[in-house]
Formats: sequence, C-alpha cells, structure tokens
Amino acid sequence: MLAKRITTALILLPLVVAAVWFDEPLPWFTVFIAVFGGLAILEFYRIVARQKVRPLVLLGLVWTVFFIISPHFTLMATTPLLLTSLIFFSLIWLVLRRNKDAAFTAWSWTLAGVLYVGLLLSHLVLLRGLDLGREWVFFALFVTFASDTFAYFIGRRWGRDLLAPDISPGKTWQGATGGVVAAIIMGLVLTNLFDLPLDYVQVVLLALAVSVFGQLGDLVESLFKRNMNTKDSGDSMPGHGGFLDRLDSVIFAGIVVYYFVIWFVQ
Repeated sequence: MLAKRITTALILLPLVVAAVWFDEPLPWFTVFIAVFGGLAILEFYRIVARQKVRPLVLLGLVWTVFFIISPHFTLMATTPLLLTSLIFFSLIWLVLRRNKDAAFTAWSWTLAGVLYVGLLLSHLVLLRGLDLGREWVFFALFVTFASDTFAYFIGRRWGRDLLAPDISPGKTWQGATGGVVAAIIMGLVLTNLFDLPLDYVQVVLLALAVSVFGQLGDLVESLFKRNMNTKDSGDSMPGHGGFLDRLDSVIFAGIVVYYFVIWFVQ
C-alpha cells in the first residue's frame, strides 16, 4: 500500500506542478482541475447511486465543469446565473425524465455534488487568477500535501487518541497535530522561496488554517462515505483511493487561501 501511495504521488506531482506553472496556450491548471473535478463528480454520483438514488449525472457533470471554469467568464453575475440555471434545468429534467421514483432525493444529491465539487473547486481557479496566483496555488497545495502526509505517517506511528471515531476511526489527535506542525513549516519554507507578501504571524495563521480546515474537509468526505457505506470513492489512484478522495482537503484549502489573500493581502 505504501509503495503504491508513493508511486502514484511521484507520477501525479509533476503533472500538478506543470499544470500550475504553465498557462499558455491554454490555462492548463483550469483544464487539469476541470478534468479532475469531472472525474470526482462521477465518483460522487456513483456512490450515491449505490443507495438506490439516481442523480442527474449528465447535468451534474456539465454544471460542475461550468462552475470550475466560471472564473474565466466575463459575464456579470456568473455564479448566480449558474446557480439559477442549475436549479431551473434540473427541476425541469425531473419532470421530463422517465423514472420519477425519489425524484427530489435525486435532485438534492445532484445539486449537492455540483456545489461540493464544482462551486468549491472553482476557488482554486480563482486563486490562480490573482496576482502571484501561481505561487499562491503552490502554497495551498503543498501546505495541504505536507499536512496530509505527516498526519498520515505520524498518526500511524504514534497515534493513540482518536480524533473523530464516529466518522473516521483511523484519524488521531497526534496525527492531526503533526499535520499542523508540518503545514506551518512548509508554509514558512514556501513563503521565503516565493517571496510571498506575508509576515511570520500571517504565515503561521494561514498555514494553521489550511491544515485545520483541510483536515475538516477530509472528515467531511469521510462522513459522506460513511453515510453511503463505502470505504473509498474509487480505486483510480493506487494507494490514494479515488479522485474524490484526493480532493477532500484540497477543496477546503483553496477556499481558505483565496479568501485570506483577497481579504488580508491584496
């Protein structure tokens, strides 16, 4: 398992770095996130379908991608328009489709998937579009990676006190603390490496928030899978589970860094 985990990470990491770094002739990071998010929403709906619920998969996939790429739209009020059209067309789809069993349960899960994956992931694309956007995205991603990695290994080695036994029995307070410490160290390293406009107090607070909310994001996805009686969202990435499993903490990290930057830095 560990060997597979490391191998998958070594394959994915250069792709992520290249996608963030290059933005010509296409915004490659947006393309990467749109593809990853699209595959994640399909996993989300596949898990929901195991509970005898049939979400509107095609509509959900399309609107998930729309939300992710929406920061590139120049139209005013893009997000309200996407939300309104999502609700409008999904309700009409319910009336027109043949199978109407548990229609509004399916509708609720359709919207939940789009908002969870599409709307929240769009903040990473928004972050990439800011001044020093490339550097801020690297900060969000690598601080999260450091937090997740050290939380995993420290939790396995020294973990004793369960963090949330009713949600994820494998997570411990020791692992969570190790993740926070690693996130702060990585945040300090990246701030100096990229010459980000943060003082030491801001770095510590931002890295702390990324780690804490990232781990909460992990618990959110764990709660979803627990409610759906499934262990992993998929097996697309050996050692890491599915695409949805790899987005849990990153989704929350992108939101934290984006709003921190626009409120306190720019």
